[in-house]
Amino acid sequence: MASDSILLVMDMLNDLVHPEGMGGMSYVPLMQERGVYDATELAISKARAAGVMVGYVRVGFSPNYSECPPGSPVFSKARDNGVFKLGEWGTEVLDRFAPQPGDPDIVKHRVSPFYATKLEPLLRAQGIRRLILSGVSTNGVISAAVREGHDRDYECVLLEDCCAGATADEHDHALSGLRRFAQVTSAADVTF
Repeated sequence: MASDSILLVMDMLNDLVHPEGMGGMSYVPLMQERGVYDATELAISKARAAGVMVGYVRVGFSPNYSECPPGSPVFSKARDNGVFKLGEWGTEVLDRFAPQPGDPDIVKHRVSPFYATKLEPLLRAQGIRRLILSGVSTNGVISAAVREGHDRDYECVLLEDCCAGATADEHDHALSGLRRFAQVTSAADVTF
């Protein structure tokens, strides 16, 4: 691949975006209503057709949750609810967006896709300068990726129709703050 861009599909996990996952009552209806599933498929298809790397970021913890911070308002209940357990159905990417052999798999144990992951070494090794971002949640991993990516001198492009919050307000509020740090566009309009 000769591109300096990567499409990151972040936390599109069964636990969050499958109708039978824990996000079935929050993320799923909003994603269906806004066409996020179809837009994400379009973005992945366009990236692959253009020869742009597609990378997958997944939150997950060891079966004993040793990396899970007990005091975190976001992750403290993961162990109690049996979610985000690596090696199980919940941390697999939703089938509609399934990785292909050779696609990077970046596992994270916090909100940020950069914190203690292999993302930065991958980007540097591949000469990536432009991050095209999609996933859930807009106010979680997307916000962290945009802000941290910006501060690491990457051009950040946020695919608004490929993102969702647990509520419409969360999504809209996050977007209002992220427009300062990223180009906001859609899967249909992005140039790979």
